[in-house]
Amino acid sequence: MTLRLKDKVAVVTGAASGFGEGIAKRFAEEGATVIVADLNGDGARRVAGEIGGSATPIMADVTDAADVKAMIGAATEGFGGLDILINNAGFTHRNKPLTEVGEDEFDRILAVNAKAIYLATLEAVPAMGERGGVIINTASTAGLRPRPGLTWYNASKGFAITATKAMAVELAPKQIRVNCLCPVAGETGMLADFMGEDTPEMREKFVSTIPLGRLSQPLDIANAALWLASDEANFITGVALEVDGGRCV
Repeated sequence: MTLRLKDKVAVVTGAASGFGEGIAKRFAEEGATVIVADLNGDGARRVAGEIGGSATPIMADVTDAADVKAMIGAATEGFGGLDILINNAGFTHRNKPLTEVGEDEFDRILAVNAKAIYLATLEAVPAMGERGGVIINTASTAGLRPRPGLTWYNASKGFAITATKAMAVELAPKQIRVNCLCPVAGETGMLADFMGEDTPEMREKFVSTIPLGRLSQPLDIANAALWLASDEANFITGVALEVDGGRCV
C-alpha cells in the first residue's frame, strides 16, 4: 500500500495532546517526518517517543516569533524543507458570559488562535519555496455556528476561517494549498472549558446537538487532516471542512 505522505516533512503545533497528537501520529503512519511542536516540552517528547524515529519534538510557544522561527527551522535545517504546516495549537476561555472574560484571557486567545497562524505562515511560506505545500489551520464549528458563553473564542475561530480563505487565494500561485478544519467539541483537554464543567449532564447536552450522536475523537480530525494534506486533495483549497457529525447542518 502506498503511504500517502511518503517523504513529506510536516510541522504540527499543539501536538502534545488532543487533535494535534492524533494528527502527528496519523501523519507518521502515512510516511511523514513530523516535527512534534508544543509549549509542553515533556508532552512533545512523549508523543515523539511513541511515534519513533520519524518524529522530532520541539518545545515552542506559537505566539513567540523566535520560537516559531526555530520550529520551522527544525524542518528546513533538519530535513531539507517543509511540505505541510498544521496550525493546530489552540486556547479558550472557560464557558461564561462575554463580560466576564478578562483582558489577559482575551489577549491569550487571540495570540494562540490568530497571531500564531500569522507568525507560522511568515516562516512557512518561504520554507516551502518552489516545492509548494499545504497549510491546514484548526478552526472550529464555533466559527460557523457560535454558542453563547464562548464569544471571544468563537470570534478567534472566525478569524481562522476567514484567514484560511484569504491565504488560499493569495498563496495559490505558489502552489500552496490552505484549508481549515472545523471540529465539533471533542475528547480533548479543552472539553471542560467548552462546556463550563465536565459532567454527564453537560456532555449529554452537547451530544444532543450532534446528529451522529457523539463527540469528536482525535482520529476523526487526524483522518480529515490527512486527506487534506495528501495528493488526493490536490485541487482542494480555501475550504472550511466541517468534521462535526452533522452539527452545522
